[in-house]
Amino acid sequence: MRLSKTDVITITPTSPFNFDATFHKPDHFTSGDNIWQQGIRWQTWFWRDVPLGLKFINTGSINKPQVTVEVFSEPQLSESYTKSLKQEIIYRYNLNLDLKPFYKQFAKDKTLSPVIEKWKGMRPGHPSSLYEYLIIGIILQNATIKRSVQMFQALLENYGRLLNFDSKELWCFWKEGGLHNISELELRQLKVGYRAKYIKKIDDYFYEGKIDELSLRTRTLDEQRERLLNLYGVGPATVWYILFDVFHHWDFFNHVSPWEQKIYSKIFFNRETNNPVPVSRILKYFERFGKYKQLAVHYIWENLWWERKNKHIPWLEKEIRL
Repeated sequence: MRLSKTDVITITPTSPFNFDATFHKPDHFTSGDNIWQQGIRWQTWFWRDVPLGLKFINTGSINKPQVTVEVFSEPQLSESYTKSLKQEIIYRYNLNLDLKPFYKQFAKDKTLSPVIEKWKGMRPGHPSSLYEYLIIGIILQNATIKRSVQMFQALLENYGRLLNFDSKELWCFWKEGGLHNISELELRQLKVGYRAKYIKKIDDYFYEGKIDELSLRTRTLDEQRERLLNLYGVGPATVWYILFDVFHHWDFFNHVSPWEQKIYSKIFFNRETNNPVPVSRILKYFERFGKYKQLAVHYIWENLWWERKNKHIPWLEKEIRL
């Protein structure tokens, strides 16, 4: 599908704001739906039944931020549609987040303050809807990053849509519930293994209207957590990610996967990855960050992955196995 530029949205995030550290997360695996270069991100986006191409451009500074979003689509978009899209972008990328209380609380923290200074204005942010995130979470289960990339690419190429916009070709996610006519056997033929059953079940939930993301946003953390854990094939690790990335809870931290356990052990305790610190001790250590523990760990985690972009880190490469 070839798209044309149909609108331009201007957003003024709260200050301070770091564009690149917000719109590019080096720890997210390559998925074929986005391209990043300094100051610009091209991203596909499926919003209200319309596949879009978005070009995010940094048109401000850290202290006087501004983001210009060029919107590419096939149909002309109504004013109400564009307004809803703008609000969704602001929500998913936390562009209205007030970071100042967080910075003030940890201004003298020996571990966190240098990282905050380096990445001041960085927001947690993710372009995916709840449906998309659930599918990605299933693909990540019990697989190396390389294997996850292969499975996700196969799904996009078979059920997504290739969009051409601003001289870029990127894959766009399919509509939630869009796999209702696809059999589990067909999904298995894409070599996703047992995950085919989970993907099919999650898609059915959305097709049948049993899950509504916007409604879930208004629920308490406990209600959200319980609803997510009741979904077929969704475990504690996926729920933990979703509560942070999709529902923006900064204080919820009760799960550490074996892979993350190794990395946390190295960066927080300088322990070799083949002899990781017990999860209970890691979680107790994170309590020092109080109501910001998810946000604090996000800053330190992202700092590590940005370092990897600029230099080879042997111990980390061993764990990534990309």
